[in-house]
Amino acid sequence: MVPVSADVPAPAPASAVAPASDVVPDGPGTAPGDGSVAFPAAVDSFGRPPRARRRRRRAVPVWALVLTVVASLVAGGVGGVLGTRWLDDRRPADAQLPLAPVAAGDVELTGVAAIAQAVLPSVVAIEVRTATGGGTGSGFVLRDDGYVLTNNHVVDAAADGGEIVVVFADGSEEEAELVGRTSEYDLAVIKVDREGLTPLVLGDSDEVVVGEPVVAIGAPLGLASTVTTGIVSALNRPVTAGDPQAPAFINAIQTDAAINPGNSGGPLVNVRGEVIGINSAIAQAPGATQQSAGSIGLGFAIPSEQARRTAEQLIETGHATYPVIGALLDQRYVGEGVQVSAEAQEGTPPLTPDGPADRAGIEPGDVILAIDGRPVTAADELIVAIRAKAPGDAVVLTVRDGDGEREVRVVLDEFTGN
Repeated sequence: MVPVSADVPAPAPASAVAPASDVVPDGPGTAPGDGSVAFPAAVDSFGRPPRARRRRRRAVPVWALVLTVVASLVAGGVGGVLGTRWLDDRRPADAQLPLAPVAAGDVELTGVAAIAQAVLPSVVAIEVRTATGGGTGSGFVLRDDGYVLTNNHVVDAAADGGEIVVVFADGSEEEAELVGRTSEYDLAVIKVDREGLTPLVLGDSDEVVVGEPVVAIGAPLGLASTVTTGIVSALNRPVTAGDPQAPAFINAIQTDAAINPGNSGGPLVNVRGEVIGINSAIAQAPGATQQSAGSIGLGFAIPSEQARRTAEQLIETGHATYPVIGALLDQRYVGEGVQVSAEAQEGTPPLTPDGPADRAGIEPGDVILAIDGRPVTAADELIVAIRAKAPGDAVVLTVRDGDGEREVRVVLDEFTGN
């Protein structure tokens, strides 16, 4: 299992400060605001302007005036031609840079630009303000009547009192109410009092393939409307995210699109602009802390099919249910597969009486080797695989006991989360 940390709400970003310009301030001897120094007017030794020197007028014959005018016109014409040629021969290269040709009509965007143009208006930044601080995250419009989907860990600080503010792509703000949340899936639904919003379409995450191009959109470090691109790097990654005391178990989509603190709750979309995942967690380099965590090309998203089921429940009831097999797993076991606890732990029996595992004939101490043919090597992997299902779904477990291996069919029960 890949150790990961949840993308925590990012602190409000520091203001960017542009470098100061090297401009001479306005003042005596300067032209206001142009940054240049003007030469002072000439004065005599007493500080007075020099007197203009008078010249004695001399009479000029009329014929001389005529000759002078004619000569001046001719000389002026010739001089103008010669001067123009001389200047043209010595003119510096034209400093104007070439411009791109302007196409007639609207230019049709393609690729990532077209996806961003379509999706950005529906992506929001989320600010959480509490008495002890605040943070930012992301989300996206789920329904046109004001419902917004995000991560539980983005808004959980406001669950016991606090303010949630949604910032739309156009910069407008709206206070939001918390509709419902679940730590089991690290999802939450909030609502703003606004109609006519443009919701994003939830795609089918079951159809996603490795190598498929994707686009992540959100507000990393509070920088709203940030777009990054990548591919689907892997599927079915067992990831724990959210509150360390009550972690969410995610059967995640892995991507190399840059995801950073603050991207949490934002959409991961395919080339059609459909949401296939909700960005939720990032891998952490060894020795890094949550405060220093950033993208290393390993981001994880909750599959859209899981998000769809959970969001519908949160909108309808304020709570979400999740599937269970009714077996207590031994976290100390280090052998192959995952072992059902052989004895009660803190008063909890190994098997829930008449629960799914008990009804399927699983016994305390049995080892679960695979689920639906997929090997499991740790308890978290099995929990993640089960959480990816829905209550009432049937799974096939490969089980080993003292007599050998067998396959058992287990119908999952429903449990209501917090």
